[in-house]
Amino acid sequence: MLMFVDEAEIVVKAGDGGNGCVSFRREKYVPKGGPDGGDGGDGGSVVFVADENKNTLLDFAGKHHWAAQRGEHGMGKKMYGKAGEDLVVPVPVGTVVFDTEKNVRLADLDEPHKRAVIARGGRGGMGNFHFRSSTNQAPRYAQPGTLGEQRRLKLELKLIADIGIAGKPNAGKSTLLSVLSAARPKIADYPFTTLEPQLGIAELDVERRIVFADIPGLIENAHAGAGLGHAFLRHIERCKLILHLVDLFPTDGSNPLDNYHIIRQELEQFSPELANKPELIVANKIDLASDDDPTLADFQKALAPRPVLAISGAAKLRLRELLEAAWAKLHPRD
Repeated sequence: MLMFVDEAEIVVKAGDGGNGCVSFRREKYVPKGGPDGGDGGDGGSVVFVADENKNTLLDFAGKHHWAAQRGEHGMGKKMYGKAGEDLVVPVPVGTVVFDTEKNVRLADLDEPHKRAVIARGGRGGMGNFHFRSSTNQAPRYAQPGTLGEQRRLKLELKLIADIGIAGKPNAGKSTLLSVLSAARPKIADYPFTTLEPQLGIAELDVERRIVFADIPGLIENAHAGAGLGHAFLRHIERCKLILHLVDLFPTDGSNPLDNYHIIRQELEQFSPELANKPELIVANKIDLASDDDPTLADFQKALAPRPVLAISGAAKLRLRELLEAAWAKLHPRD
């Protein structure tokens, strides 16, 4: 199984420019040959490209230094040095690149095939041919190439999905993702089953698809680093809609309404912008309720007038209603 890695720190070095050449013509019938030193080649740049076939930063876990080719030096007979090749580095769609020394964001590769020059190659130096003049017909000077940029980077991967499924551990997120899509996340009856985000695609029909992201369970104080939530909260940031899944019958005996508010508070403290995203509240595990059980009605009443959908992921109850409601939220004008 491929390891999910969503953070990496690396150093990139663009190629240095080649030096210009100091050279003079030496021809049999040209007694006073002039300068003919060629220019050095430009160094290659480091370019990141968003690749749909990548879904982890694992490639950077064991390789911390990435360098483009340097330009070749100029030569006699006005021959230019060969330019260094760019180093093109494929990264997953959703990768954000930071310069840790300057504390700036360099690129957000949030679309397939999007490119960003992360470190620019050095310029090749001019050969002595360029410095000839009426007063200096034999210049013995050529420009050195300039250095290529070097940067110390931090890479962060933020999953891109239409809907992020948030909720407390063991709320049934993995089960829901598995029945809505072809994804096969790990499922068990203990907290923190999901140790890494999972993506799944649900098809309503031929023309309508929704990409879901199952985010690891959040707990109280996740925004401050407790549990597993802190490392994965950022994966919800790109989602257009948050599907807040609430277990109506938690095995730990906790109150579903309290659990809902705990997760809402975590989202708000992590990012007010995240907390303001459209939300779909879904009550899970209705198959465990008896006919006269008031749990669902009480939960819906407490959150009114906000609508609450009731489903069962395990029993596959009302999933079509959930998908249609999600599509309507994502595409209100359709």
